[in-house]
Amino acid sequence: MRVISIISSKGGVGKTTTTANLGGLLAAAGFRTLLIDLDTQPTLSSYYPLAHDAPGGIYELIALNITEPEQIISSTTIEGLDLITSNDSLGQLPQLLHGAPDGRFRLHHLLGQLPDYDVILIDTQGARSIVLEAAVVASDHALSPITSELLSAREFIRGTVGLLDDLEPLTRYTALDLPRISLMLNRLDYTRDAQNVANTLRDLYDDPDGRVTILDSALRNLTAFRQASAVGQPIHRFEPRKPYRDRVAPAGADQIIDVACELNPAWAPALTGLQATLQAQGGRHAH
Repeated sequence: MRVISIISSKGGVGKTTTTANLGGLLAAAGFRTLLIDLDTQPTLSSYYPLAHDAPGGIYELIALNITEPEQIISSTTIEGLDLITSNDSLGQLPQLLHGAPDGRFRLHHLLGQLPDYDVILIDTQGARSIVLEAAVVASDHALSPITSELLSAREFIRGTVGLLDDLEPLTRYTALDLPRISLMLNRLDYTRDAQNVANTLRDLYDDPDGRVTILDSALRNLTAFRQASAVGQPIHRFEPRKPYRDRVAPAGADQIIDVACELNPAWAPALTGLQATLQAQGGRHAH
């Protein structure tokens, strides 16, 4: 089982869209995938239609230690893609975890009691909290979307990297290692300013042995991503091929596949097979 948290201490950078599209893609490639919505604004919980809506969600998992799948795990209409919804509407989980001896480690222990998924993707809140810290501690890897703006770059350095620095002392007393972070440029356009910010970040983190690495793959600023989310479809279904040949940006499907393959090369054989199928089918399937 591989656990990846999608994190940023800054809101509005595309964490939920990235989580939903990665989850839909991996499920389509044959990986049994679980999405966990830890955001108090439960956008991921309503991103895809549900085939089965469980009576509980993240509150029951973390606050009550309920791990029975029929109680907390919902099924989306995408085969192989399940979801633990966000249902902490009163925002009680941070206070609960602060008062618990195992606060930052509870989610890690609970994930080990869930069914055997190939991949668990955790969507987090865009603000520093103990819930975000618990998600990081529970993860094997972290993916941090960032927009190509200097403000986002500064916030990443101050907030997200600072978060891992603050959690580092915890590893001295446990057998857990903090995850490495893959930084993914999101909504990247072809302006000179955007490219300059991207190049600055790559220069800053050009260290293969460091904690942070910059993905060569990026998600471009496509209207198709917003359109796909509006109809509850993953981008690989909505835009399997470029709508017209002269468009510079690759198809949405190709972009998310490239990101996933770079994030975990072990997924590449299954994803390239799916990519070939999508290109052969063509067309937009959401309409």
